[in-house]
Amino acid sequence: MIKTASCALALALVASPALAQTTPNWTGPYIGIFGGYGQANDDKDERLGFDRNLDGVYGETVATAAGADAFSPGFCDGAANSSVAADGCDGDKGSPEAGVRVGYDWQFGAFVVGALAEYGVTDIEDRVTGFSTTPAYYTFERELDSLAAVRARIGYALGPALIYGTGGYAYGTFDNAFTTSNRANSFTITQDSYDGDGWQAGGGVEYALGRGLTVTGEYLYTSLDVDSPVVRVGPGSAPATNPFILPPNTTGTDMIRSNDKFGAHHVRIGMSYRF
Repeated sequence: MIKTASCALALALVASPALAQTTPNWTGPYIGIFGGYGQANDDKDERLGFDRNLDGVYGETVATAAGADAFSPGFCDGAANSSVAADGCDGDKGSPEAGVRVGYDWQFGAFVVGALAEYGVTDIEDRVTGFSTTPAYYTFERELDSLAAVRARIGYALGPALIYGTGGYAYGTFDNAFTTSNRANSFTITQDSYDGDGWQAGGGVEYALGRGLTVTGEYLYTSLDVDSPVVRVGPGSAPATNPFILPPNTTGTDMIRSNDKFGAHHVRIGMSYRF
């Protein structure tokens, strides 16, 4: 998808010189649309965090009655292919995205400064899985549903082209899900978070086609702070020797994903009308 977007942008830029009759004045407001593709940042070091004594501090070990690490099979970036760690994981899924934007630019000689606000929808997935010795899998998934940003933009005009860098504030909304193959314990989400904020930065090229129309190709990176849902693992029908409910705390164990950062790469093509 990224290659397709890049090729489409290249064709648009090659075909556009015939339409761009004069060097544009970039000062003024504009509205536009964009489409592209987003992919979550790989985080192969992510794990699950455990709070055995329910004091809100994570990083403890869920141990078997014999004292062994119950999650010794390890963790993976993605969703489990089966309950067995050796079968690996299906990687995070990227997604098409689309949205709208408005902005205003001021031109000072060849330099252009401005600001824009945009809103888009997408379905970028970010998942992590832990494997226990049972064997069983435990998968946390967050899916980015919408993404809004307010960014500054600084560029340099070269004829009908504007080469720019951009950066600013970003806000996203998420859907969270938890799945497991463990049918013995009970699992209850006791805390959940459906949004996150942070920053977004990148750069691109905007090209004037004439008659107020421009085409844009850009790359952006988004970083959002997102709290993990808290899953309380309770006794269920598990025996007293179950690692999640061993003494001294037989109530259960709280479980989260260790990474509270959501990162994503975006490649976009846009079209704007300048007034």
